Amino acid sequence: MSAFTGKLAPKDMIINPATLERAKWAFTTRRVLKSAAVGLSADLASAQPGDVVLGRVQSIGSHRRLQLASGRHSEFYTGDLVVVACGARYAPDQFEGIAELSAKGADLLAGGGVLGQMRMQKSKMASPTRIAPIGLLIGADGCPINVAHFAMPARPRPSIPVIAAVGASMNSGKTTAVASLVHGLVRAGRRVAAIKATGTGAFGDYNAYLDAGAHHVADFLDAGMVSTYLEPISRIVNATDTLLASASSADCDVAVLELADGILQKETAALLADPAYRARFSGFLLAVPDALAAAGGVAALRQIGIEPMVLTGLITQSPMATAEAQAATAFQLASRERLRDPAFATALFNRARLGAVEPSAEAA
Repeated sequence: MSAFTGKLAPKDMIINPATLERAKWAFTTRRVLKSAAVGLSADLASAQPGDVVLGRVQSIGSHRRLQLASGRHSEFYTGDLVVVACGARYAPDQFEGIAELSAKGADLLAGGGVLGQMRMQKSKMASPTRIAPIGLLIGADGCPINVAHFAMPARPRPSIPVIAAVGASMNSGKTTAVASLVHGLVRAGRRVAAIKATGTGAFGDYNAYLDAGAHHVADFLDAGMVSTYLEPISRIVNATDTLLASASSADCDVAVLELADGILQKETAALLADPAYRARFSGFLLAVPDALAAAGGVAALRQIGIEPMVLTGLITQSPMATAEAQAATAFQLASRERLRDPAFATALFNRARLGAVEPSAEAA
């Protein structure tokens, strides 16, 4: 444990190391050093996105398990001590919430350990799991510990080819597409980085990339953000560069990058509308759930100057929907099996590297 310097405010308290050891540390805190915490602050009203929080489970709702920093799930029990991070979330299929805490209780917005105040939820979602914040973890300097304190150092972006995956909506098949293409490129002999540039801290996508065989995996948590929702666009852009630089430092020769949610989501739309940000990418995949989303997604991307290399996603599970989309868009559609094929993955890599992103009518 860090040596106490005497800088804690009168309202703060020193924390017993055994308490922190007993707590369940969430995936969002995976870069945080436990030894950095020397005390707790009860000033919950001042909490900022990324501040690390010690709390106690009050009631178990939609999230019945916590994603641990170790990469596995842990079942919740009422009264559990947890260490999570204050943050916001935007997930149309679950919750929308902001990074605010109250001593009366707060909402677990994501199973990866994002704590805030839920404002909206999908009608079929159960109420969020409630956690009573005990206090913000503070360091030897008397200041709250934030995940950003343990982030990768900022670095300029490299020049390796980057294929970006975007989607018509949440749960359209982006992560499966990224993992599949990563696997195909690895089988083709490439050193591949898998990057999650935006979203909410959770280990599902991160683990999927690892399972696919990526040589290097990183996400926005590594760049200091527990969630990219409501973060300044400039910070997300800089984080993207840092994450891509980490891929280059890991001697990867190609990166596959996922942007969360749909192309109309606030931050995603702003990023894609920026020509300078788009210039970071050598090619795009568009994941869609159905033929209408395919036609609308292609049209929306064309308005900002993006021509996807291929369409993919949930739609490819249906031969009929695939045929409809191909007829409506004249794009080829690639199933996850196709993306995993080394020859097809190499063809996409070569097209991206050369900037050849014209639509093709080749069947999947």
